[in-house]
Amino acid sequence: MKNPAAAPPLRDAALVAGIAGILAFPFVGLLLTTEGTTPTLSTRFPEFAGAVVVIFFGRLGIGAARRGQGFLPLVLGLAMAVGGAFALVVEATDLGAAGTAIWHSFVPGTFLSTVACAGGVAIAGIAVRNYLLQDRTLAERTPLPMRQLLLWVGIALAGLAILLPILPGVDRRLIDVAMLVLTYVMLGWGLNIVVGLAGLLDLGYVAFYAVGAYSYALLSVTFGWSFWVCLPVAGALAALFGVLLGFPVLRLRGDYLAIVTLGFGEMVRIILLNWYDFTNGPDGISNIGRPSFFGLPFASAPAQGTESFHTFFGIAYDPIHRLTFLYYLILALAFLTNAFTLRIRRLPIGRAWEALREDEIACRSLGVNPRNTKLSAFAIGAMFAGFAGSFFATRQGFVSPESFTFIESAILVAIVVLGGMGSQIGVAVAAIILVGLPEYFRELQEYRMLAFGMGMVLIMLWRPGGLLTHREPMIRTGPAPA
Repeated sequence: MKNPAAAPPLRDAALVAGIAGILAFPFVGLLLTTEGTTPTLSTRFPEFAGAVVVIFFGRLGIGAARRGQGFLPLVLGLAMAVGGAFALVVEATDLGAAGTAIWHSFVPGTFLSTVACAGGVAIAGIAVRNYLLQDRTLAERTPLPMRQLLLWVGIALAGLAILLPILPGVDRRLIDVAMLVLTYVMLGWGLNIVVGLAGLLDLGYVAFYAVGAYSYALLSVTFGWSFWVCLPVAGALAALFGVLLGFPVLRLRGDYLAIVTLGFGEMVRIILLNWYDFTNGPDGISNIGRPSFFGLPFASAPAQGTESFHTFFGIAYDPIHRLTFLYYLILALAFLTNAFTLRIRRLPIGRAWEALREDEIACRSLGVNPRNTKLSAFAIGAMFAGFAGSFFATRQGFVSPESFTFIESAILVAIVVLGGMGSQIGVAVAAIILVGLPEYFRELQEYRMLAFGMGMVLIMLWRPGGLLTHREPMIRTGPAPA
């Protein structure tokens, strides 16, 4: 006898898996290889079929968990987790050449197995959470799990970021990609102050990033200033430019504000491109100074009479030392940005930003000065962009106007919107998705803007508040959470 309640979930899961299979087949199911000068197109059926199966059961489990269908999501989640873990164990086992070939003809590689295992654990966790909270009211169970989720996600991301360089299997490329992601996380948190907290749509945020980068580059090359001296100067100059931008747009809102800030960003880029005597124009600025570890440079052959990092500590020279130092440097800057933002949100100026975002007219009637509130948001957000720009310059050793185009501002706005405006953890997760993943899927770079557009549309339809967003209440009727 047909079960009418089971048909819609199965049909929904099959529809999602079918659409995903159609869209992913050219990228997952086909593989273009070259033997000599002859290109060969081969199929990867196990990978394609495995992806479709994982999506089908994942969608079925998520739907069942949302509807609270008893133990069905728990069973599906555990089955996916156990199956993925079993596949990973078999992958790590020596089966011999023949056994490995037979295994790979039926089961895809480790990436899909890892996704299945992690997804199964997540679905099972949601099912367990729903079971534990089933006797609570909606008001009791909704805010607390989200707050706890954000807390645990933040702790996990911070722990992973701190331990990343010393984890086994981490290579130079992964650390370099992680530095790029952390730079965008810091930029996203700075823009989150302007867009997410104050509600000022800034499409020219990359201009402050450029000001910070060129400030450090010019001061380092021209006067020989060190990174540690130039870092606060670059932040201060970027904040000054933020105030200069803020004055002309004090009376503007919405689309008009976005258009003016977009023009400001392009204006800064054009000035950098055409002011050849000052910025070296399209040729950029090279030979930018590198930061040192308390005066110890990361050089293989230090200057006469000086010591380098490896000679001082009596270790062999390895370029990874400088890369690791730069990684922890941007990580510390990102943590500083996050701590500052979380603290300032609880101060009167942070409350004023959020009030301005909700209703500017009401702010005026309550005595909040919109001019000072807007200028402070522009200045502080620009300051963090200046810090990130100075790090970008010292990491690259070269800056040019081509690094500060409108696409960078678009990426940053997409990160803030995708992660959830006002959400620190959401911005970090969105930066990993929009910046980190394309570095590992370079063959899909041509589809990057298409992915941005699709992601923004889907977020607006299904998660208008962003991936991970949770706003603390402005007024509490009881004690604050510990």
